[in-house]
Amino acid sequence: MELTRQPNDDQATLWNGPGGRAWVELQQSLDLMFKPIEDLLVDAAAAKDACALLDVGCGTGGTTLAAARRLGPKARCVGVDISEPMIALARERAEHEGSKASFVRADAQVHGFEAAAFDLIVSRFGVMFFDDPVRAFANLRHAAKAGAELRLVVWRSAGENPFMTTAERAAAPLLPELPLRRPGAPGQFAFADRGRISAILRDSGWAETEIQPIDVACGLPESDLGTYLSRVGPVGQTLQRADESTRARVLASVRAAFDPYVQGTEVRFTAACWTVGARAV
Repeated sequence: MELTRQPNDDQATLWNGPGGRAWVELQQSLDLMFKPIEDLLVDAAAAKDACALLDVGCGTGGTTLAAARRLGPKARCVGVDISEPMIALARERAEHEGSKASFVRADAQVHGFEAAAFDLIVSRFGVMFFDDPVRAFANLRHAAKAGAELRLVVWRSAGENPFMTTAERAAAPLLPELPLRRPGAPGQFAFADRGRISAILRDSGWAETEIQPIDVACGLPESDLGTYLSRVGPVGQTLQRADESTRARVLASVRAAFDPYVQGTEVRFTAACWTVGARAV
């Protein structure tokens, strides 16, 4: 008997397994790394004076919580993510700081959102993982009020983001089983093609699309780099299945490849991204 696959099965497996656990363990480092992106989205929420915000692919909740702090108690801020471990941590963080932000463990591609519930939908690197992006953004359009805005930050191409692919290049000779990135497939660089983003939003019912390139200075403490490399991304995920000898050899090679990004006690790099805006009309 052939089993029917559910939408985003592969992503659900990843983010409810090793991928999600790694982001939970590295929450503080990753939030610090991507705080400049978070700030862009929170500034957009404040400029709109949003009353009801949905954060798609919210992960451990950093952007949702920051938006709730900035917008104040009258605003409704909701984060949605497919990862149970990340949503669990987001809820713990909200409770710890007494935030009114709430979190939903769901696949935003198919979740039954309340119709016309949000006046702003944002995402920090959380919308590139849908296996049917038109269906996903149509579902988000259903959740948007008339006139609501969409504000996203997504990665540009792998070639424009060498920091994000250095580990794979360094590890490839030692890890023949390392998965190859497929252009356009769900994943980090799925929205590298500006034209593809425009077509997806047009076909899913969004209008007034604006897509602009930005280059954002990001970083993390050098003391966190080894853990980051051993846990996150294709190399980190592959190493979790490797023996100790292989792990040691790969990590030594990979860590050396990141020397150009180390500046004293910090790791610095440029995130080449698109800022994407659209409107529900």
